[in-house]
Amino acid sequence: MDTLHNEIKQLIIEALNLEDLTVEDIDTDAPLFGEGLGLDSIDALELGLAIKKAYNVVIDADDSNTREHFASVANLAKFISANKA
Repeated sequence: MDTLHNEIKQLIIEALNLEDLTVEDIDTDAPLFGEGLGLDSIDALELGLAIKKAYNVVIDADDSNTREHFASVANLAKFISANKA
């Protein structure tokens, strides 16, 4: 799972143009929104598209669990692992 965590961190950096961050700068369990990385709803949309492209996994914006999936890198990794085609 560590490999997937690092892939997701790299995807976040590349998809959101966070060139000042490295994979090591992103805590696997830290919140991605708010006080964590400080991402916003536009970032969530861009990250969702990047995840769809990279892993062929769709995160439904209308799903009541979407906020939980995007809570941290660890949660994204669990969701991607469970839903990979």
